[in-house]
Amino acid sequence: MTTAAVFGTGSWGTAYAAVLADGGTTVRMWGRRQAVVDQINAGSNEDYLPGIPLPAGITATTDPAEATDGADIVVLAVPSQTLRANLADWGGALPGDAAIVSLMKGVELGTTKRMSEVIAEAGGVEPGRIVVVSGPNLAKEIALKQPAASVVACVDETIAGRVAEASNPPYFRPYTTTDVVGAELSGAVKNVIALAVGMAEGLGMGDNSKASIITRGLAETSRLGMALGADPVTFSGLAGVGDLIATCMSPLSRNRTFGLNLGRGMSVEEVVAVTKQTAEGVKSCESILQLAHDHGVEVPIIEQVAAVVHDGRRAEDVVGALMGRALKNEAH
Repeated sequence: MTTAAVFGTGSWGTAYAAVLADGGTTVRMWGRRQAVVDQINAGSNEDYLPGIPLPAGITATTDPAEATDGADIVVLAVPSQTLRANLADWGGALPGDAAIVSLMKGVELGTTKRMSEVIAEAGGVEPGRIVVVSGPNLAKEIALKQPAASVVACVDETIAGRVAEASNPPYFRPYTTTDVVGAELSGAVKNVIALAVGMAEGLGMGDNSKASIITRGLAETSRLGMALGADPVTFSGLAGVGDLIATCMSPLSRNRTFGLNLGRGMSVEEVVAVTKQTAEGVKSCESILQLAHDHGVEVPIIEQVAAVVHDGRRAEDVVGALMGRALKNEAH
């Protein structure tokens, strides 16, 4: 029987632990807070997925070594900007032969490294063992066992297949790919585009406006991804347009909701105070913008979102900046 360790007890980490458990895998979760660990051992995670029972095959611990003992698969589901520090704390507990799965969707501040690159560098893990899971993965819906599909990406097709087989309960369909760059970048950039869509909705704009942002946001993602060596096909699949649509349009999306509040006139600090959390796109937009600049890629939507989030620009000013750009061929 396959055994998995899941580091992180947030909503997506917990939902994916349930996917693994429902697929027949024994799962041990690691959490920093004893209160959450106790909840999971009692059969639920009320802090992040209230009222949703967890499968019987899941236990939790605050001991990293206990979590990874005998694990064939290790899943990392911590906030992206804390990954390097977490690996410094418990990276030594990672088994030398396990597949290391990243659920994180961000680009590291300062280094502009993707999460798989941070895992390889800070965790000492060879790239052939690093797997990225990405797609339209709203945690609450998956925890409720609503049908969903996703992409399991690894440069080693055998490892990707092994993780996909472990992630295949009746309600969750994984597809494999070797395009780690495309899957990972899509997951990071869609959070920033969702902030823009949320802002548009908060400003009272309609579906034409939001569809335009989503489509042009996909173009920005594709341009940047191809500059980094990604397969263009990835952006038209589940990890690309699939995840983008879900994150931009669902009220369950933290990034869309955060942008909605910004569009209604709240500051970043006010949104954080009300929601008690910061959306991933808020943290990663600067590093993604820097990554684009480093590779000479034009990303006007990402640039405007970063200006609102970090430079204090008003959401309503973004519309004029985008609409007033020089006309050009859509393909460019």
